[in-house]
Amino acid sequence: MRGHWWNRMRRWGAGLLAPLALALPGAALGQESYPSRPVQLVVPYPPGGNTDLMARALQPALSQALGQSVVIVNRGGASGTIGDAEIARARPDGYTIGLSPNTPLTAQPHLVPLSYSLDSFRFLCLVYDNPQVLVLGREAPFRDIAGMVAFGRSKKEALVYGSPGQGSTQHILIARLLRAAGVEALHAPFTGAGPMAQAALGGQIMAFVESPSIPVSTGLPVAGVFNAARLAALPDAPTVTEAGYPIVGSSAGGLIAPASLPDAAAAVLQRACGEAVGSESFRTAATRLNSVPSYASGAEFRDRFVAESDSNRRVLQEMGIARE
Repeated sequence: MRGHWWNRMRRWGAGLLAPLALALPGAALGQESYPSRPVQLVVPYPPGGNTDLMARALQPALSQALGQSVVIVNRGGASGTIGDAEIARARPDGYTIGLSPNTPLTAQPHLVPLSYSLDSFRFLCLVYDNPQVLVLGREAPFRDIAGMVAFGRSKKEALVYGSPGQGSTQHILIARLLRAAGVEALHAPFTGAGPMAQAALGGQIMAFVESPSIPVSTGLPVAGVFNAARLAALPDAPTVTEAGYPIVGSSAGGLIAPASLPDAAAAVLQRACGEAVGSESFRTAATRLNSVPSYASGAEFRDRFVAESDSNRRVLQEMGIARE
């Protein structure tokens, strides 16, 4: 009798506790751990540009570090702001992250009203920091900076140059160069470096600024480097300073996520990002593209972009195109 009563009590207790266990986070056995399915990596530019190339170089190592597939999704347009807006409003569960360069985060908010700001994102880790280079079109009627300046001075808007959008890092650099040289040129904005490089190959534009990965992948000539020293990978390309214009600049980018991403998922992504950036496979791929792997923690990454945003606001105001 006693045994029968005890068995009934055990069944009653188990029935009472089962719903409670299911209701408590982490209480149920077999709870999914992050990540348990593929992670979507949004690239805010079309295929073929520097950001896309860096994402594809990072993808295998990041997938290995996470233990899940990383799927690249290109969302180009509006100087990277369409893709970054999608990242900002994504569900903050760690399954939609992005690889963003500085332009959509540190320049575009000073040009047009946007649905996001720097505070809309959680910064995970810096991935690369690429010095920018002056690239010439295949059919450009000059082959160095001096020739470009002379041609540009020959007639107003004789020089046609491209950029991946007004106010982008690349637009700011070439506009500063042309302004310092006294050249009034015609600006042709594109949705990203890939379409812009195709226009340079087809003769629609004569010059543009981009990361070294673009001339490497297209075979277009490099006329100058916006860096304090010449690049080891491009020893014959002089610095823009050597040509008489002391202007330097780089395109840096890293992994970001929606601002409300939980700490636990952020920690997993930050650790995986550090492993991926330090991996031999990523460094080999980046070197092949003449790109520079550059790791920084999420906090350092954010601080850098906040400082750059302040600097860009002043430069864009001087150019007369800032909206403030």
